[in-house]
Amino acid sequence: MSDGTPLITAEQRETGWVILFHTTANTDWSNLALSGLFVDMLRRIVAVSQGVSDGNANSIPLPPLEVMNGFGRLVAPSASVKPLPAAGEGDASASEADASSNLVSAERPPGFYGEDVKQRVAHNLVRQLPPLEALGPVTGAESGSYSKSEEIDLQPWLLLAALLLALADLLLSLFMRGLVRPQLSQAAAALVVALGTSFIALNAGEARAQSQIDEVRALEATLETRLAFVITGTERIDAISEAGLQGLTRILRRRTSVEAGAPLGVNIERDELAFFPLLYWPITAEQRTPSAEATRRLNDYLNNGGTILFDLRDPSATARIQGQQSQTNLALQRLTANVAIPTLEPVPTEHVLRKSFYLMQEFPGRYAGGNLWIETNDSQTNDGVARVIVGSNDWAGAWATTELGRPILPVVPGKEAQREMAYRFGVNLVMYALTGNYKADQVHIPFILERLGQ
Repeated sequence: MSDGTPLITAEQRETGWVILFHTTANTDWSNLALSGLFVDMLRRIVAVSQGVSDGNANSIPLPPLEVMNGFGRLVAPSASVKPLPAAGEGDASASEADASSNLVSAERPPGFYGEDVKQRVAHNLVRQLPPLEALGPVTGAESGSYSKSEEIDLQPWLLLAALLLALADLLLSLFMRGLVRPQLSQAAAALVVALGTSFIALNAGEARAQSQIDEVRALEATLETRLAFVITGTERIDAISEAGLQGLTRILRRRTSVEAGAPLGVNIERDELAFFPLLYWPITAEQRTPSAEATRRLNDYLNNGGTILFDLRDPSATARIQGQQSQTNLALQRLTANVAIPTLEPVPTEHVLRKSFYLMQEFPGRYAGGNLWIETNDSQTNDGVARVIVGSNDWAGAWATTELGRPILPVVPGKEAQREMAYRFGVNLVMYALTGNYKADQVHIPFILERLGQ
């Protein structure tokens, strides 16, 4: 009330409650009795009360309130649902028919039965289910665990057989020409066989293990289209690269027809690069200069249709890629000193990369504003796809997400709108690497102009 007096007070007396309204039932003291709030208050009071049984309450059927459908959701009952008999506990006079009527069925599905404010009973299915028990042993069955069947590697044995056949052919040809005597040829053959067997036995284990590793890696990389990143040796950078390409792969699956698998990290010193259409290479000053073998792998990859995205990940290096003496630019020059890098230029206005899937004017990543450098267009080489793309906007940092799809790093300065544009650039880049200059065909120009509103 206006003077701070409680409107309603209550006190528990033994098993019941005494509830007192501090006003009259008419409008002499207040207009509470005329409001809808008064009706709701009375309903709440009746709902928490148990009332006094008249001895016949247990014989009143309980109408259905809410029943559970086949999807496990509570819905309004249909007209075919019958009331639930409300027999009291311990009622010895209940017949078998009464007991069967309390079972869950199509006529009485599980749910709530009773009157909304007076009585509410849960009709559960669990009471009819037998207790869960472990399945016992099955007669005539054998137990075992799932495991891969063991494979027999025949490679060393086939190599040994080929060596023996070659030696036998050589000795036979020498014998027929009269250059060796039979006794010497037999001794020489026995010595060669012994030496060959020993050599193969010593190297078979190592060769088998390395062969199995290479085969598993090759199958993993070729059974699905996968994006790849260069392992820099810096754990934090490699983790962001993997999470970034994983996030981009999710976007590709949702928005395009590219069913890409999980990205893989590659070591340019030992791994085969030809399996991957696109290679993401984050540049760090701590990376070791590639060896001659690694440089040969990179040149072969570029000359046979591969595309490398060099990401300087440094907003200070966005003005110029060539001639700029920032730390990351110096690292890029050192790492690619012996790599056949073609002539680069900023992405032209009409370049296919700007329209391979989305129409784009800029290519932001975690940072924005940097120029994107690309190989000078040559439609006669690699189906018009640039072999080298260089930028500094840290695209993997913008793409990187957790397993739940939540971004790991913030983007500046455009926040989530900028992250969306970074995803769009990633989609364009992958479609460009996979489809070549397909969108450069003249047949697409009317549709592109229509989307641009020209």
